[in-house]
Amino acid sequence: MTTDSLQARPDELSPRATTTAPGGRSRRRMLRTGAGRQHHAGPLAYILLAIAALTSLFPLYFTMVAASTDNTRVAQTPPPFLPGPNLFSNLAKAWNDAAMGKALINSLIVAGCIATATVLFATLAGFAFAKLRFKGRNLLLMLVIGTMMVPPQLSVVPLFMMMSDLGWGQKLPSVIFPTLVSAVGVFFMRQYLSEALPDELVEAGRVDGAHSLRIFWSIVLPVARPAMSVLFMITFVHAWNDFFWPFIALNMENPTVPVALTQLSAGYVKDQSVIMAGALLGTLPLLAMFIVFGRQIVGGIMQGAVKG
Repeated sequence: MTTDSLQARPDELSPRATTTAPGGRSRRRMLRTGAGRQHHAGPLAYILLAIAALTSLFPLYFTMVAASTDNTRVAQTPPPFLPGPNLFSNLAKAWNDAAMGKALINSLIVAGCIATATVLFATLAGFAFAKLRFKGRNLLLMLVIGTMMVPPQLSVVPLFMMMSDLGWGQKLPSVIFPTLVSAVGVFFMRQYLSEALPDELVEAGRVDGAHSLRIFWSIVLPVARPAMSVLFMITFVHAWNDFFWPFIALNMENPTVPVALTQLSAGYVKDQSVIMAGALLGTLPLLAMFIVFGRQIVGGIMQGAVKG
């Protein structure tokens, strides 16, 4: 063996040679563009986030402050900004005067049924419009989107007559069944599945001999879970806070939370502290649900964003 064979070639030791190794060019590009680095927020970002959080929490805090004082103190100028001693007494008065126990149960039933049905039917329809090929698909989709342009006030009279003919007047089914699916939910799921669900997965299911419902259960649902969690949360909150149609379809003996709150302001002299206590009672279940499922909801949103 000669000494020349033991000496390394200059091109093997040069920096150019090391950067032409497999993956070297991509590593240089990552270093140049900053990809792969962990970015840290600056002080300005934390200040802006703190301001946004305080602005969002202030209405809830002021509701609690107003619910803990009396009516005279709430009407003063400037209003109180520190909690008072009457919180539990006002909560008890609102609970008894507005039948909040029954209203909370009714709202939980109504919002839960509407949100569950909307997520199921909207995901089925969104999958059909996004990935299935059938005649009139675009026309049907345009008709579904067109229903969003119709004001809901136009359908109140025929809907009320229909519920009365079915024997559902002043009952919870009259609030649940007209809103079991929404055009917004169908369009939302259709747009999500068009981007997040590859056609290859559906075709692979067809090759394996799976029918449409089997593909929906085994392939579509796992992919659509992030969007379904977001749609469930939005629909649940909207159904919980809905006032217009439940106020027409129900009465004070069988109310939801927004309908029950109107009973607190029915007198000639309105006790604002008791009204605020009732509003606080109606808000606490939503806060509890977000605290319990908030991580799953935010995780679903982030997972959907990455897939999108």
